[in-house]
Amino acid sequence: MIGVFDSGFGGLTVLSALLRRLPEYDYLYLGDSARAPYGPRSLEVVHSFTREAVEFLFDAGCPLVVLACNTASAQALRTLQQRHLPAHRPDRRILGVVRPSAEALAGLAPGAIPGVTEPALTTGTVAVLGTVGTVASGSYALELAKLAPGLRLIQQACPLWVPLVEAGELSGLGTEYFLHKNLDPLFAAADPPSRVLLGCTHYPLLLPLLRTMVPPSVEIIAQGGLVADRLADWLQRHPEMERRLSRKRTRRYSTTDDPVWFARQGQAILSTAIEVERVRLKPFVG
Repeated sequence: MIGVFDSGFGGLTVLSALLRRLPEYDYLYLGDSARAPYGPRSLEVVHSFTREAVEFLFDAGCPLVVLACNTASAQALRTLQQRHLPAHRPDRRILGVVRPSAEALAGLAPGAIPGVTEPALTTGTVAVLGTVGTVASGSYALELAKLAPGLRLIQQACPLWVPLVEAGELSGLGTEYFLHKNLDPLFAAADPPSRVLLGCTHYPLLLPLLRTMVPPSVEIIAQGGLVADRLADWLQRHPEMERRLSRKRTRRYSTTDDPVWFARQGQAILSTAIEVERVRLKPFVG
């Protein structure tokens, strides 16, 4: 079973792509909506919350967990991979969305090695739209510096976009105001971006409105499809993990918030009715 974690229901945009690309596997989704958004929280709190979430998914039988949450991926993934797993879960794996998203932002195909199998991009401007926590972490800047050092990166924090999505405010004058507030400076610059990454799983739900505000020539990258493609590539390169994943096509959904409310949000994203379990995450002791 593959575990998929997000701070809320936005990660269902990633799960939806995974179900299309890799439908044969079993999935367990966890959305920590009771404590969303993660973006404004401290590094210590994000790490603690993320560790609780992956431990829940491990205990539920997931040998592999995908952090669909950009803030969790940017602020907690490396520490969990380098310290937590070797000490407590050496047989488990956690993958994030920052590295594969940076590869897509740099125009690299899944599994490509810059300068070896594909030339690295050397010119141009790209942008990442993300939460305050994701932008402050500098994770995208670090990854792009390794993948395509010639690219100029603009990072734009959009602190109110997740609360707008969680509140169901996907359109209207108020939503348009806050989108314009963050987008307009990007394209008023002398060297505007030609490619924009939606660096939060909630943001694709704003895509119809975003497309009307972003110049038609600008490529908008949503994370669902690219994460699914890169997970498929990763599993091919790690058959020892791929063999451990169950294949009964079961889908389970859990939330720390109201399951009825979460199911309504999930149905809108997945285009099918879902049953959701309410769970309580426990502090990790170890």
